[in-house]
Amino acid sequence: MTDSDKILLGDYSIYLKIERAMSPNTAAAYCSDVALFLDSAGIGSDRIAPDDILAYLSSRTGYSKRSQARLLSALKSYFTYLVSENVIRENPCDAVDFPKIGRYLPEVLSVEEVESIMDSVPVNDVTGVRDRAILEVLYGCGLRVSEAVGLRISDVFMKEKFVRVTGKGDKQRLVPIDDIALEYIAKYLEMRPEPYDKASEDVLFLNRFGKRLSRISVFNMVKRQAVMAGVHKEISPHTFRHSFATHLVENGADLRAVQEMLGHESILTTEIYTHIEKSVWQKTVLACHPRK
Repeated sequence: MTDSDKILLGDYSIYLKIERAMSPNTAAAYCSDVALFLDSAGIGSDRIAPDDILAYLSSRTGYSKRSQARLLSALKSYFTYLVSENVIRENPCDAVDFPKIGRYLPEVLSVEEVESIMDSVPVNDVTGVRDRAILEVLYGCGLRVSEAVGLRISDVFMKEKFVRVTGKGDKQRLVPIDDIALEYIAKYLEMRPEPYDKASEDVLFLNRFGKRLSRISVFNMVKRQAVMAGVHKEISPHTFRHSFATHLVENGADLRAVQEMLGHESILTTEIYTHIEKSVWQKTVLACHPRK
C-alpha cells in the first residue's frame, strides 16, 4: 500500500464514523477489507481498474458468496468516497456485478429452547446471576451483544420498565423490558462487584476484575449454556435477538413496532422475520400434507 493510500484510508475511516455514522467495529471491518485489497493489488488507489477487483475476488476461493458481497460492498464504498473527493473520476466497482445470494434466514430457537438455556444457568453466585440477566436482556429486549455489554446502570429505568439502548452509529432508542429481566438485573446489582475504576462505575455488566464485560465473554457464555441445555444448534448471542423478533412476529406483533425495538433503519431488514414465520408455516403444512 502506498503512503498516499494510507492517508486516504485514514480519511476514509473518519468519513465512515462521522459522516456515515458507522459503528467503530463496522468502520474497522470496512477499512481492513480495503487495506487487504490494496496490499494485494500493489498499486495506488487511483490506478485500480475493474479487472483488478475481479482478479482479487476470484482469488478469494475460501469466501462464500455472502462474504464476497460484503467485501465488494466495502470496496465500492471506499471508491465512492474517492470519487466524492475527486481523487478518481469513476468507481471501478461499478463494472463489477455483485454475486447473487439467496435471502439469509438466521438460526432461530424455539421458546422451549430459550427457556432451557435460561434454566441451565446456575444462579447461586454473582457470575450466574449476571449471566442469567444478560441472557434475559438479549432475548427479552432483542439487543445486539455490543448493546448489551454497553448498557449502563443509568440506562435501566426500573419503574418505567424500559432501557435506553445505544445502537449502531451511536443512535439511541428506548426498548421495553420485561419483569423477569428486571428481576435478574436487580438481583445482580445487589451482588455486583466493585468497579475497577471511575469509567466502570456506571457500566451494568462487569467481569470479575470490575471492568466492562467483553463481547467474546458473552459469546463463550452463550455457547457454554447451549451445550449445558442440550441445544445442538449453532448459536451466538445474536440468535436470541433473531428468536425474540421471530416470536414477536409469530404472536402478531406489528412489524413497525418490531423495527423500532430492534433499531433497524429499514423495514426491509425487519421483514426477514416474516419470511422465517412463513418457513415455519411451510414446514408444518408439508409435514401434514395429504400427498406426503
